[in-house]
This record gives sequence, C-alpha cells and structure tokens, in this order.
Amino acid sequence: MTDPILSVRGLEKRYGSFVGCTDIAFDVWPGEVVAIVGESGSGKTTLLNCISGRLERSAGEIRYRLRDGRFPDLAELSEAERRFLMRTDWGFVHQNPADGLRMRVSAGANVGERLMAVGARHYGDIRRTAGDWLSRVEIPTVRIDDQPIAFSGGMRQRLQIARNLVTHPRLIFMDEPTGGLDVSVQARVLDLLRGLVTDLSLAVVIVTHDLAVARLLSQRMIVMKGGHIVEAGLTDRVLDDPRHAYTQLLVASIPES
Repeated sequence: MTDPILSVRGLEKRYGSFVGCTDIAFDVWPGEVVAIVGESGSGKTTLLNCISGRLERSAGEIRYRLRDGRFPDLAELSEAERRFLMRTDWGFVHQNPADGLRMRVSAGANVGERLMAVGARHYGDIRRTAGDWLSRVEIPTVRIDDQPIAFSGGMRQRLQIARNLVTHPRLIFMDEPTGGLDVSVQARVLDLLRGLVTDLSLAVVIVTHDLAVARLLSQRMIVMKGGHIVEAGLTDRVLDDPRHAYTQLLVASIPES
C-alpha cells in the first residue's frame, strides 16, 4: 500500500489559554483530497495554517514525505528547506487571490516566479510555460502581460491556481478557494479545480464551510468543532449518514436545491 504523503499526530495550537485546535491526528495519501469542514471558529483554518507551516504549532508532529523518500517532521527541516518546499513541492490557494499573487506584476511573471524558484532561467521557456498554464486555467494568453489588478475575481483565482501548480507540486492547501466568488464563477472554478486535481493526481487539503464544495472535490472529510475533530470518514458516508450530532446539524442546514 502507498505510504501517506502527510501525517499529523497529536497536533495542538494554543494562544495562551485559548485552544485553536488540539489532539488532531490524520493522514493524507498521494492523490487524495481531504476536506476539513466546520463553522467559523471551529479551528479548521488554524489547523490548515499549522500543517502548511504558516503557523507555529504548540505540540505534536507534522511529517511530510519528501521526494527522496525521507519522512521528517517539518520541525527537523532547516528554514531554507521549508521555504524551498513551500515554493516548489507545496502550493497554497488563498480565499482572497490578492493574498497569493503579486498584484502589480504581470500574470506571466506571477507564474514564472515559481518556475524560477526551481531553477528555470531561460526567458523564452518560462514565458512559454506560463502561457501554457494560463490557457490551462482558461485565461486568454493575450493577457499574459496584464497585471492581476486588471483581472476579475474569478480570473485572479484561476491565475493563483496556475501560479501554484506550475511547479508540479504534490500537495496543495486550499483555504475556502471559492468563498469570495459569485455563485456562477464558483461553479467554473470548482469544475476547473476538480479537473486539475484529477489530471495531476494532487494530494489536497481543503478548508471549506460549504459542504457542497466538500462533496464535489473531496474523497474524505474531517469535521471540526471547538478545535477538535468530531467526525471523519469518506465524504459521501459522512454527508449521507452523519454520526455526530454536530455533523447532523451541519448537514441539516444545507439548503435544499
């Protein structure tokens, strides 16, 4: 059986006496999409920021399987190794694309910067690859020299996705990736994400309050409340037959279509 790409054990984050999340344990397997769901304040974003290295944990282990087969705790890596990992083998898609893009730099340069982080130096090759990725995320290549500040919200989000995926990472973190978009734009971005995740066999950890998004994108779901995991399992099982009272409440609150 394939080994997990990410393993979390006993994870805890405290802010003084306040517990952001505690006693968190789960694995992520190559090519698997795991959704972390819960209401605001449930601890899901704190958890995402801890496992992605954006927030220092208070306790526990976060292990990642490197391309050479090693499986170190992130704390065992040097700062330079962690930064390189975040620029190359990992991606992070923010809810607000402006947090993940350089808004005053061209679309092509936003994508090209990630390529340069893995050693690309030939301008023609970088520009060609950037153009290919813009097409892949449904941005006209004639916009390659335009700045994201001139793009719509949906285009900015698709550009952020291209920027993250151009280095062929193995693990992507997503924080409410369609949360700030209009409903019609959400559907387009979700369809694009689902196709790319499948085509590239990406491992993904996605935080969302939208259970419809979780059902569409994920194979497995983690439900959080008050900083704890209260239920976990296959997404369809959790949504169709929720066991915990809190999960039942979340599922019952989904508007009927």
